Amino acid sequence: MTPDEASTEDNVQDDVEEDIVCGPTPLSKLEGNGISASDIKRIIEAGYNTVEAVAYTPKRAILLIKGISEAKADKLLSEASKLVPMGFTTATEFHQRRSELISITTGSKQLDTLLAGGIETGSITEIFGEFRTGKSQICHTLAVTCQVRTIRVKN
Repeated sequence: MTPDEASTEDNVQDDVEEDIVCGPTPLSKLEGNGISASDIKRIIEAGYNTVEAVAYTPKRAILLIKGISEAKADKLLSEASKLVPMGFTTATEFHQRRSELISITTGSKQLDTLLAGGIETGSITEIFGEFRTGKSQICHTLAVTCQVRTIRVKN
């Protein structure tokens, strides 16, 4: 394996680890913290599949789950709130996150102007319209633009 291939593999592994940290937290993370597997199974059957879903659910809704007592609900909410940041976000933190976003050009100056600089990363942009109006063309252009930008940054 060449050094370039090794560094590429390291970058891919770093990206995968970063995705795991940023994604939703599975309920299995609560199991070692005083919550039994049977309780987690009951919670999943009730429709709560992530720690975030449990953390943002009011206590009275969790008490409606069959087999969850008030003590278990308190323990569940306290453990979930330890894993999920439930506090307020300051304007400085919010501004910092917004400043890290990138706008990707669509290839059209007029469309970029309408979109306030292009397609923004970290958000969902929907393109719809009649057939043969250029929706696929924009998607292909964005795919190439992203790859070209990545190549330029790496060099």
